[in-house]
Amino acid sequence: MVARVVIAAPGSGHGKTTIAAGLMAALRTAGHAVSGHKVGPDFIDPSYHSLATGRPARNLDPFLQGEDTLAPLLRHGSAGADIAVIEGVMGLFDGALGTEGYASTAHVARLLDAPVVLVVDASAASRSVAATVLGFAQYDTRVRLAGVILNKLGSQRHEDEIVTALEATGVPLLGALRRNENVHAPSRHLGLVPAAERAAESQRLLPELAEWVAAGVDLGAIVRVARSAPALTGPLWNAGPEWDGPRATLAAAGGPAFTFRYAENIELLAARGIDVVDIDPLRDKALPAGCAGLYFGGGFPEVHAAELSANAELRTAVGAAIDAGMPVSAECAGLLYLCRSLDGLPMVGAVAADATMTSRGKLGYRRAVAVADNVLAAAGQRVTGHEFHRTEIAPAHGETAAWGWDRSLDGFASASLHASYLHVHWAGHPELADRFASQVRARSLAAVHG
Repeated sequence: MVARVVIAAPGSGHGKTTIAAGLMAALRTAGHAVSGHKVGPDFIDPSYHSLATGRPARNLDPFLQGEDTLAPLLRHGSAGADIAVIEGVMGLFDGALGTEGYASTAHVARLLDAPVVLVVDASAASRSVAATVLGFAQYDTRVRLAGVILNKLGSQRHEDEIVTALEATGVPLLGALRRNENVHAPSRHLGLVPAAERAAESQRLLPELAEWVAAGVDLGAIVRVARSAPALTGPLWNAGPEWDGPRATLAAAGGPAFTFRYAENIELLAARGIDVVDIDPLRDKALPAGCAGLYFGGGFPEVHAAELSANAELRTAVGAAIDAGMPVSAECAGLLYLCRSLDGLPMVGAVAADATMTSRGKLGYRRAVAVADNVLAAAGQRVTGHEFHRTEIAPAHGETAAWGWDRSLDGFASASLHASYLHVHWAGHPELADRFASQVRARSLAAVHG
């Protein structure tokens, strides 16, 4: 059985991430083995979950992974833990536009039969909080609202007024937290700053955050709520049978500039005979010995553009490897790194385009189709993914684009290259991992046999 609880809110800005991460850390401090999960395609919030739990953070998204895959993914990600804490996205019932809540926190809670705890920012209201809670409890009775945590309370009188009003709703009060300006994470143009970019500060903050949550939240009640979830049936998600042939080495970008990638994507490659070695394009000067493939995920390279550009040794090595036909898959930040320049600073130059920051962001789910055969997908392959950036590429795509959607083309592709703004969760499309891994192994074998 997977004890599980969803931490949700009426909308963004109520403190879900702060309280979810604090709850994970507090439960871990209390002796629980905790797994952290995030509804939706967010990469940043899970970086704090991973710090809080000491385990890889996982995303749960029916649009990206498929409804039937969520429970197996939760069972896989929480294996060895005694409680799974699932942070929601936006407001509880907010999903993909025009879909009546598809891929919302409520949708995921229903699919996982998981109880929900609602975090409410009470800083600008008192008794009206009870009306908000009652509305959320009654809006969709398929979702079990098991309790509420009040956040940003101003005083004991403020708390008492809300607690009295909540009694009539029948929704249990599980926590009451006062304003605390010391326990929030800084933000930037696409949301919070990833934990890896402020690792020392985040490590110092976690004990304070855990103590704050433990003092204001009934941890025992949270555990009882999580244990009230019924048993999940069906198998654990499996990356596939272990590869028993020769293995190949792949370099995957990490470090502060490349913080976004799905844990399952790496696990799928590993199960297909690929040994993934992390490199930091800010610091490392060379690719690992025997490298036969490259994987560049997402992140904020624009914040670190000067350092990336200054590391000419690695830029040259990556460019030479790609020119020689080494298979490479790059997503968003990886695409920017492979361009000729980023905000005027020299990058790898494997893609004949230049990238610049803009004032407008692009964010949303995408249904994409591969334009032609490339290292990651066969022509006509359809995938679900998401786009998340505030940069533009000129020209918009190369002679052969990677993907097409909504009458537009995206990225660059060739027999050995895939570079696109599109993030795809390979657990929903394992055939992409199959194709990419097979070409990395082929490259490795070719190198061995000369």
